[in-house]
Amino acid sequence: MNILIKNGRVIDPSQNIDVHSDILIKGRKIQGLYPQGKGPAADKIIDASGCIVIPGLVDMHTHLREPGFEYKETIKTGTLAAVKGGFTTVCCMPNTKPVNDTTSVTEFILERSIKEGSCTVYPIGAITTGQKSEELTQLEALLKAGCIAFSDDGHPVTNSLIMRRALEYSKIFNVPIISHCEDLKLSEGGVMNEGFVSTIVGLRGIPKAAEEVMVARDLSLCELTGGRLHIAHVSTAGSVKLIRDAKARGINVTAETCPHYFSLTDEAIISYDTNLKVNPPIRTAGDVEAIKEGLKDGTIDVIATDHAPHHVDDKNKEFDSAAFGISGLETAFALGLQLVNQGVLDMKQLIIKMALTPSQIMGIKKGALTEDSDADIAVINTEKKFIVDTSAFLSKGKNSPFNKWTLMGTVEKTISMGKVFEWN
Repeated sequence: MNILIKNGRVIDPSQNIDVHSDILIKGRKIQGLYPQGKGPAADKIIDASGCIVIPGLVDMHTHLREPGFEYKETIKTGTLAAVKGGFTTVCCMPNTKPVNDTTSVTEFILERSIKEGSCTVYPIGAITTGQKSEELTQLEALLKAGCIAFSDDGHPVTNSLIMRRALEYSKIFNVPIISHCEDLKLSEGGVMNEGFVSTIVGLRGIPKAAEEVMVARDLSLCELTGGRLHIAHVSTAGSVKLIRDAKARGINVTAETCPHYFSLTDEAIISYDTNLKVNPPIRTAGDVEAIKEGLKDGTIDVIATDHAPHHVDDKNKEFDSAAFGISGLETAFALGLQLVNQGVLDMKQLIIKMALTPSQIMGIKKGALTEDSDADIAVINTEKKFIVDTSAFLSKGKNSPFNKWTLMGTVEKTISMGKVFEWN
């Protein structure tokens, strides 16, 4: 079936395009771009008047929970949540049960995503067996099975020699090692940012140094090995500075942050809302400003979701006992759009950080609207307001601190490999 998207403002940073034009889709591929009103006849017409038409978003940090934690999320529900949020590609972390540390688990994820997924799913393999920091997985075998990167996300690689070896292999295989930077002894028992607010509310804090000392270690190992390092979920001003300085020295490092780290401060935890509990924790206003500056000057390359869905019972507990994590796929772009409205980024830069750059880091052919590229497209009304309603989330995880927030930017339609999902 041929589909013509017409009358939209097409923005594709990969081609430096920001024009009103028509896009023709044929099957699972983009056939071409045409001047507005000059597109050929098609079986289906999508009128994108008043909307931006952009490459489908790419989330390089998603937890789909399957296999093993299907009560929290499945590949089916997680990918539905993704396309609802404008994402057409997600890269899923390996902290499942069993851990994605063998080819059989990788193959299961890929097979299930083909059968039940609404968007493209790329598995990320574990760095160490069982994510225990004791021995490297069979990295080459996992790559051949379909993994596109390696991470022990959810757990840091505590053994520095193993992390060194992983980075050495990353240079050989030309894939990123995605680091969860956390010193477990410094963070032990902590549930929020350590500081003034944690003292007021009587909750044990996680110091910023718990993240920063591991960022410093991994940057040093990356410099030593010449490997490919990607720092996940950056949350502190100190981490931003370390990464900025490392890039200036030519170290091969990229970094991501998440919407909650530039949208919230730890003062919100005065409410004791367990949906605010995330690891690393939400930090201070000063850290938020540093994150924004890091996004603005290019120190932070990517906005990822760290989508971490939980069953309601995992969060319906005292703050100390509740699970860490935020369900983020369905609010990420609208929260990112706030950066545009605040003048931190322009629209092109936002799309680069949420579509093009994550594709480049992960080595996948996504994030562009070029001829013969995959028909992965989001149609978004950036002027339309909506009230976040977690009960309407397509994800099983309703654990979002943004419930009842009024945001701008509704995803009207998502086209994933030529399949149209319509929301409004």
